[in-house]
Amino acid sequence: MVRIILTIVVIVLSGYSLITQTLELMPYYMFFLGALILVTELAEIQKDRKGFWGYINIAISLFVFFASIQAFLMN
Repeated sequence: MVRIILTIVVIVLSGYSLITQTLELMPYYMFFLGALILVTELAEIQKDRKGFWGYINIAISLFVFFASIQAFLMN
């Protein structure tokens, strides 16, 4: 359920940014995209699919969180 909500939020924010051609919502988009990647990979780890890419995706999602927080602070 959380994955579906995050997916909808990411698609709506990215679609709005694409249509209006503005980058004002990019920090929010990055934050929710990082949350989506994190939730997806945590679900995969809970299903005992503990592969190399699962841990790499968690590291990527933490990097995206860090970048989005930096973007929030820059504004």
